[in-house]
Amino acid sequence: MASPGVDLLIGKIVSLLENEASLLAGVRDELGDLQSELESMRSFLLDAERRSQRTEQTESQRTCVSQVRDTALEIEEIISEFNYYMNKQKASTKFNKCLYQASHLPKNLWVKHKIATKIQKIKKITSGISDRRQRYVVVGLDQGLSKQVDDTNWLRTHNESSLFLKDDDYVGFEDAKEKLHGWLLSGESQRTVISIWGMGGSGKTTLVANAFNNQNINHHFHCTAWITVSQTYGLEDILRAMIKEFNKSMKEEKNLSEDLSNMTYRLLLEKLVNYLQSKSYLVVLDDVWTTELWRQINVALQHGLEGSRVVLTTRHEDVASFGFGLPSHVYHIRPLTEKEAWSLFLTKAFSKCPDQNCPPEIEAHALQLVQKCEGLPLAIVALGSLLSTKNNLESEWRRVLNTLSWELSNNPELKIVKSILLLSFNDLSYQLKHCLLYCSIFPEDYLMRRTRLIKLWVAEGFIQVVDGATPEEVAEMNLMGLIHRSMLQVVERNPYGRPKACKLHDVLREILLQIVSEERFCTIYRSPVHNDQQCKGPRLSIQLNNQRETTSLKGLSKVSSFFMFIAETDPSASFNNFPSGFKLLGILDLEGLPIHKLPVNLDRLLNLTYLNLAGTKVKELPNSIGKLHQLRTLDLKRTDIRVLPPGISELKKLCHLIAYGYPDDQSYSFNYVYGVRAMSNICMLKDLHVLTLLEVEGDRVRQLRNLTNLRRLGLINLRETDEKDLCSAIEQMKSLKYICFITANEDEVLRLDALSWAPTNLTTLFLTCKLEKLPHWFPSLANLKRLLLNWTRSQEDLLPKIQALPNLAFLVLIRAYTGKQLYFGAGFKKLTELQLLNFPELKQIIIEEGAMPCLEQLYIETCKHLRRVPNGIEYLTSLKELFVADASAEFIENVNGEDSARVQHIPRRIIY
Repeated sequence: MASPGVDLLIGKIVSLLENEASLLAGVRDELGDLQSELESMRSFLLDAERRSQRTEQTESQRTCVSQVRDTALEIEEIISEFNYYMNKQKASTKFNKCLYQASHLPKNLWVKHKIATKIQKIKKITSGISDRRQRYVVVGLDQGLSKQVDDTNWLRTHNESSLFLKDDDYVGFEDAKEKLHGWLLSGESQRTVISIWGMGGSGKTTLVANAFNNQNINHHFHCTAWITVSQTYGLEDILRAMIKEFNKSMKEEKNLSEDLSNMTYRLLLEKLVNYLQSKSYLVVLDDVWTTELWRQINVALQHGLEGSRVVLTTRHEDVASFGFGLPSHVYHIRPLTEKEAWSLFLTKAFSKCPDQNCPPEIEAHALQLVQKCEGLPLAIVALGSLLSTKNNLESEWRRVLNTLSWELSNNPELKIVKSILLLSFNDLSYQLKHCLLYCSIFPEDYLMRRTRLIKLWVAEGFIQVVDGATPEEVAEMNLMGLIHRSMLQVVERNPYGRPKACKLHDVLREILLQIVSEERFCTIYRSPVHNDQQCKGPRLSIQLNNQRETTSLKGLSKVSSFFMFIAETDPSASFNNFPSGFKLLGILDLEGLPIHKLPVNLDRLLNLTYLNLAGTKVKELPNSIGKLHQLRTLDLKRTDIRVLPPGISELKKLCHLIAYGYPDDQSYSFNYVYGVRAMSNICMLKDLHVLTLLEVEGDRVRQLRNLTNLRRLGLINLRETDEKDLCSAIEQMKSLKYICFITANEDEVLRLDALSWAPTNLTTLFLTCKLEKLPHWFPSLANLKRLLLNWTRSQEDLLPKIQALPNLAFLVLIRAYTGKQLYFGAGFKKLTELQLLNFPELKQIIIEEGAMPCLEQLYIETCKHLRRVPNGIEYLTSLKELFVADASAEFIENVNGEDSARVQHIPRRIIY
């Protein structure tokens, strides 16, 4: 697992050798040797990991691998320290640089000597590891003397045991069973592929096995075959197994092993083609990991009769949604509901009790254990079976609850859960493994925002370079890869389906916590944090219950990434017990902490590239922040900072400057959001990709044309006279995807017609201003997905131009129109969420049949002259939620009376 980290270290050394030639005198050769040593380590660890997935490691092997990992971490510390001293030297002003170098020459020589000495020590350690391997004959990594563990056979045994479950083992699959049986027995004459996907242990195989054993389904087909594929499969073995299964299902079972064992792929294929020529079949391909298998066997299956079915189970969404070239159905297995999970748990944990009820004295612990399973059937069944062997003593159940992480690794009853989930983990690329392990830094059930994860992964260096894509785009592909593999659960999505927040399944998180501890990937301290504990590893996450707890840790000077979380905070109090002693920090994430002041000596963290203060109570930044020349991300959203210090203009590498917040009053007033004002020429930061929200004044708008790399731009305090300068600046920003413009007051008109063309990549447009009409380029926004028009108070009906936007999914109109009627004609083809807020003159909403066919959420608020639900709301067959707030008494009377029949098709209706 350390190989990706070693890759990162190699990259850092290569960067030093290429870019810091003037500062490397005296250590260049040592760094070159270290690079070679790291490349050998990488090969060793790669081989060790590959073999560990197939063989059971001996204690000596584990010790050897651990020593190499520890050495890699020491090298990482050396590189961080070397970077720190180089950054310190570069941080001196040009005026004082010569004087600094002269006065610090002895110290620089001492530093380089110190670094060189450490490198020599590392080389001796690595040499010692190699010598010990030879001395104590640490074989196995090369010869594989450990007991072979046949993962393929083990998985096949586990999966195929589902074929023999009793009916009462199926809990919570009623809807899925109904759909699957319907698809299998439907009158569709064509061959059809049915994909069942979900995370490991979610019950995919159990569900399909129930259908496969159903007599009605079996009699519907001439022959059936159940094939367990798994991660490593032999194509010829798959074909042989399929032929045997078909023969068996037709009562033609013979001793075919001699006939088939020597057949080549071509002969096996020919036998299958001939066999299926006049038969309808049902084939189950269980545990499919890639789409390659379909390409390989489809040529044989396409010769069966019409009406044949292929069912595959997979952990990968991209496999399930693959274009098979046939009619297809996809079913995503969701976690069991709380009621279903509890019912399943009772049947397993209390199977010996006649009434299968949980004793009251252990019920609280039982509920917590079931909650940790988060609806995962495999975990519920395994945990229930384990606890069925325990006495119903409160102390025993509490011990299992408190030591669940240990139980997953050491208790045979639960080891199966870890093994199945580790199959998914081991299938990940090295980059994805690092990204997933990073998620364990956050507390249990923590909602991780997409944008935060992406910035952190990029800052850590986990993201590989891909031609034609930004690091953030590659990071988002990594995120989607984890989601499609069911390793991350999407909790919130944007209206157009993009993940907004994710979380880790609790059981998977417990497994990852073991790995990060063994690999020294991160040190995680949870309440209570004992004083003088030693920090191990380059990353540290402190998770406190409340802000009154204290922390005093050792080894902070070596930490490169620091996180702190406090579960319960008192809004009226402040947290002042921030740890000190950091030196080599590259990432400092304090989001949500109740701190009023920044940590002492922040300006000495010269390696810092990422600083997140979002949601804190910090009111100002020190001017000395300009010393942090490596800083690339500065997140100040939802803080009390209103003015940026002059030193901000010294941050030449800054890419993301995020600074906005919302007043306590969340009404739909004009001033619903605030930004920050810059005291210096912030427009000289030419590497900026994100700038939101900047309060502009004077000639600042004209200077924006320097920021040609911007992808997100948010400006506040704009005036009508800024139009030409603003449009001229936008035309220089070829990569712009997001725009948020807010004028100085509600009567300030913003015209954007001076813009000769619209940004072709624009996906989000937020305008808070008085708007006489939509700009002439508006219809050309083919990629626009989100649109907010706030206080535009247009006398012109804007909807005819908006409804034609082909990809618009999210539309918010706040006091956008002064007319008395809104007419939604045919259009809005992809709109999923519509918000109509603060329309004081609005009396009627009309929806034409065929308009907004995908609309799922409709919000209407503070439209006090609206008396009836929208005319035509019954046409919105996809609508899942209707939310009406601050409604008139007459509206409420009608929606409960005359209009009630027109809204009955909407599952969720909230009206007050």
